[in-house]
Amino acid sequence: MNRAVDAKGDVQGEHGQVNPRDETPEERADRNMNELLQELRVVQAGVQILVAFLLSMSFTERFARIDEFQRWTYVVTLLMSMLTAGLLIAPAAVHRVTFRRGLKPEIVQTGHKLFAAGLATLVLTLTGGTLLVLDVAVGRTFAIDAAVIVGLVLTGLWFVLPVPLLRHQVHEEREDDHGGAADGPLDADADEPPPEDRARS
Repeated sequence: MNRAVDAKGDVQGEHGQVNPRDETPEERADRNMNELLQELRVVQAGVQILVAFLLSMSFTERFARIDEFQRWTYVVTLLMSMLTAGLLIAPAAVHRVTFRRGLKPEIVQTGHKLFAAGLATLVLTLTGGTLLVLDVAVGRTFAIDAAVIVGLVLTGLWFVLPVPLLRHQVHEEREDDHGGAADGPLDADADEPPPEDRARS
């Protein structure tokens, strides 16, 4: 890969994009894949505990005495937990099925989308679990209020909180463009590689 240094001292990639890490597209894809797998491990541990808890609930003595609303809350929450587990395991499965096919950038992109979908269903799973447990423990009115709050807080932390960071990045890139910089994207960790790099993989 041809590397050049611009006026700022930043290393440029083969197609002119700023690459402060001095990585090839293959090295960047490998690093992004490792980071994705590490993040998946963190989430999967909690999901496994949640699924085990929901499965064991149906075998308890008190489960036979729950009402219709609680039973359907349990069913929906259990199904959502299974879907969440499937979405979070899918990136590893995709990686294994496409092993040694030269598709690492595409695998990272697919894994990112599956991970994001898994986080969305995990919000619903945790909200449903909160509703079910608190409905049985303290009553429906408080359980519904608490479940709504849990859902909003998790959505805010996982999906709304990163938005200012993305806006800040876009603002900096626009300032650089208006300043006459021709270095291309500033984010060496960008999930989407240039089309030329994807074609080479």
